[in-house]
Amino acid sequence: MEYYNYLKSLHLIFVITWFAGLFYIVRLFVYQIEAAEKQSPEKEILQKQYKIMTYRLWYIITWPSAILASIFAFSLLYLMPGFLEQDWMQVKLGFVFLLYLYQLKCHQIYLQLQKDEIKQSSNFMRLWNEGATIILFAVVFLVILKNAVNWIYGVLGIFLFSIIIMLGFKMYKRIREKNKT
Repeated sequence: MEYYNYLKSLHLIFVITWFAGLFYIVRLFVYQIEAAEKQSPEKEILQKQYKIMTYRLWYIITWPSAILASIFAFSLLYLMPGFLEQDWMQVKLGFVFLLYLYQLKCHQIYLQLQKDEIKQSSNFMRLWNEGATIILFAVVFLVILKNAVNWIYGVLGIFLFSIIIMLGFKMYKRIREKNKT
């Protein structure tokens, strides 16, 4: 138990860097997709730079952070196996599973963009970028509120937050389109 707080601190540090990587990689996807619409030579210069940036972010920060966060999480669960029996932890692990699915989809998009295959729009990527935010909110509410019934309200609040984000995204898209004309 002496190591518990050290492991917890390391877990939290790598969760933060993992989310930072997920937030930034999708933003870089937006820029990379928009760079493909530019004229030469700007297009080639930007695409080359974004490929380097996404590669470094993805393989030097995001994936290692995800793996280390998970290793430290498993270590914590090994020290405190009773957590696995608690409802909040089971729901949290469900959100962590969704986060890994989100990251795997981002990995698929990353590989496509590295080959100059653009299958999504920059608007889709802006909306996709909110996926990690929603999961982050859910996990934080679950971890902080734990056994309190209120964590259910926190998770429900995530869905309300998602709706607000979507509405804000639609408004932002309209403003961008209006400013283009």
